[in-house]
This record gives sequence, C-alpha cells and structure tokens, in this order.
Amino acid sequence: MQTEIFVAGGGVGGLALAVKLASSGVHVTVAEQLKDESPLYKGELLQPKTIAILDQMDLLPEVLQYGHKIETLAFQEADINPGRPPEEIGSTELTYNRIASTYNYSVMIPHEKIKEILRNKASQYGEYFHFIPGARFLGFENGHAKIKQAKETYAITANVYIGAEGRSSPTRQAMDVSIKRKHYNHHFLTVTIPRPESFLEGKIVTTKESFLGMFPLPDHEIRTVLLIKAGEYKAIKEKGLEHVYEVYGDLEPRLKEYVRAIKDWKQIQLMVPYTYHVDRYVRGNMALLGDAAHTVHPMAGEGMNLAIQDADVLGELLSWCKHKSKPYHSYLSYYEQVRRPRVSFLLKLSHLSALVYSYPYAWWRKLRMQAVQRMYEDDQLHVKQMLNTSGLGIWDFSLVDRAIQGSMLPVRKKSITDHQQQRYIFDETDDYPWKRNELEGVEIDE
Repeated sequence: MQTEIFVAGGGVGGLALAVKLASSGVHVTVAEQLKDESPLYKGELLQPKTIAILDQMDLLPEVLQYGHKIETLAFQEADINPGRPPEEIGSTELTYNRIASTYNYSVMIPHEKIKEILRNKASQYGEYFHFIPGARFLGFENGHAKIKQAKETYAITANVYIGAEGRSSPTRQAMDVSIKRKHYNHHFLTVTIPRPESFLEGKIVTTKESFLGMFPLPDHEIRTVLLIKAGEYKAIKEKGLEHVYEVYGDLEPRLKEYVRAIKDWKQIQLMVPYTYHVDRYVRGNMALLGDAAHTVHPMAGEGMNLAIQDADVLGELLSWCKHKSKPYHSYLSYYEQVRRPRVSFLLKLSHLSALVYSYPYAWWRKLRMQAVQRMYEDDQLHVKQMLNTSGLGIWDFSLVDRAIQGSMLPVRKKSITDHQQQRYIFDETDDYPWKRNELEGVEIDE
C-alpha cells in the first residue's frame, strides 16, 4: 500500500492531523488498533487554543452542540467534618474571560465524541483519507510500516511516518529517542456521574490531604476526579462504594445523592499520573505526535489539547510542503522548533500545579491558599495563569509574580489591558514560521 503520510494511531491527535492533511489534498492513511470505542477515560477538556484550531477546521459548531462550555473555575478550600457540610476556609475563582481572545472559554466534551467528529470530518475527503480500523502497527521493516489487520499483515510505504500511537509507541522505539519518566506521590479516581442542573461551571474542592475536581459535561453529567494517595486504591476499594459515596457527599454536598449512580467499581477508573518528554520529535522522515512524544500531568487538563495542537502545526507544515513541492523530511525540523518549547512550558506548568496538591502539610496548605487567592486578586497573575493554560500564548511568571503569590510583595492594583496581552498571544507567524521565512526569503538547506 502506498500513501504520502502514514499515521500510526487514530486518536484525537492522529485524526486531527488527518483532517488537516486530507482537507489540503494530501493523501493520508491512519491505522487504528481499536475497532470500537475505548472504555478508558481520556481527556475531555478542550482548551481555548484547541477550540480555535477546531474552529479553523469548521468543527466548532458541532463541538459546541455536543459539548458543555465552561468559563469559570471555582476553588474552594475546606475542612471536612463527616456528616456535616464542608467548612469553607477559602474560596476564589479564575475565569477564562480574562483572556483577550474570542476563544475565552473551555469546552467539556466526551472523548469518543470528539474522535467521532474528527473522523467524520476526515471522511468527507474520501479521496485523500484512508482509515484502517482494528489494525495493529507492528513497527518498521525494510523502510516500510507493517500493520496487522485480522490475520493479514500489510506493508505501507509513505513519504513520512507519524507516530501517534500513544504512550506505547513503536515509532518512538524505531527513532531511538531518549525518554525519562517522572512519577508522583498521588493517584486519581475518575468517574462520570449525573449532575444537578444548576452545576454549570468547573469546581475544585481542596482539603488538607485531597481534592475533588468536578467538570460539567453535556446531558446533565459531570466528570469527577478524586485525588488519593499513591497505593491507596486497594484499601479504598475494600471499604466499598459506600465509602466513596460518603467522601463525595462530604466534599460536595450537591453530589451526595447523584454519586449513588455508581453501582460497580468498573465504572471508576484508577489513573496513575506520570510525565515524560522525548529528547527529539523528528528523525529522518519520522515524527512523533501527542502522547508518543510527551505525557503531561492531568492536573492542568492539557493532554488531549497538546496532541491536537501538535497536529495543527505538523498538518500545516506537511500541507505546505506538498503544495510548494518541498521535500517533507527537509522541513520537519520546523515542527519540533515550534512545538517542543511550548510543550516543555506546559509540562512545567502542570508539574507545578501537581506539586501544589502533593503535600498535606499545614504550612504547604497555607501557601497554596495564598497563591490561589493572590492569583485572583492580582490581575496580571490571573491573566498569565489563564493565558498560559489556554495554549493561546505564553506569558511566563517572573520572580516578582512569585513573590506576590507568596505574599512577600503586595498585590498590584493595575488591570491588564487587551493590548498588553496581545504581545504574548501566538499569531500565524509564531505557529507556522516557515511561511514567514518564505516571505522573508530565508533559505533552508535541503
């Protein structure tokens, strides 16, 4: 089988790449191991940059139709007294509305739904899009990709091979890249349950030792994420579902009855967080995308977004090469040039967010409460946090910012203007620098 671009993995990253390529007249073949929907929880929160990309693909109306828009994240610090409402000792909120962009909100959408939307869009370009379900990617042999579907093994020849297989990536192995994991002292239990009709925005309830994250989905459901100590899952399971009901009811009384929709432990998924970042995205005519290249701590809600944002840059680059008759492999370095520093920044941001909830010490809790409150009171901190989380730009925190968060300096009273923000928001020349270089006559060695 011959194709221009072969993509191993039909998750959101691989499918987003396929949409970008097929819509530009580039022949792309996607091999996906799963035949049916995955039972495992994967990312459901679309950040503003991803929403902007989906809008460019003419998919935003459908995403909003099947998703739930979230504009605000509420943070509540509480002490728990079993059988009584939580005693609030701190409360604040951060809002996407502070971002100077049309895309100043996030969207919760079931993971399989966004995959379906992307796959259906790619299928509209049937002349250029070829999807092979139930096909296991075996690796490379004699310069060709090998896949196995049912009992048949096929060889696929392509100009470029993209590894979008996720954390276990044969493409990554073939590229012989370096990878180092970072583990954490906590795990998560995640489950979707019904939600009260009035529960419309995101909320995180934090105690000395844990937190419960709640993110509304469409169809009156809510995705919940409960932090537990690493290795504690077995003991919790032995206590039974009644224990889970009590924990939820104590942390968020509004969910006290709704959590009883959990009837079986199979509905609850254990998530073991870890992070890694490969030392290179590109080697020859191979490139890595999404979880094959990087895994981010789930605290910041970035995993699925990084994959789609990877696909946007890579798809634009490969499409440009096709239409300019440029050799793909000579320009793949642009992809890493754009994406690696952005991913590194968000990995650091998510790691710091994870550390904030990693320790039960009273002094650490006090610092956390101060940091979150100061982020709300100081507009520059507020804007930076939301802009950096959004993926729309990078405005890094300074030593002064951190000193204000730590209450060593007073809160600034001046509000950030939209014009000030615009300096830090990515534009097309930042996202696709090869186009700028072409206009400026910059030559690249081929």
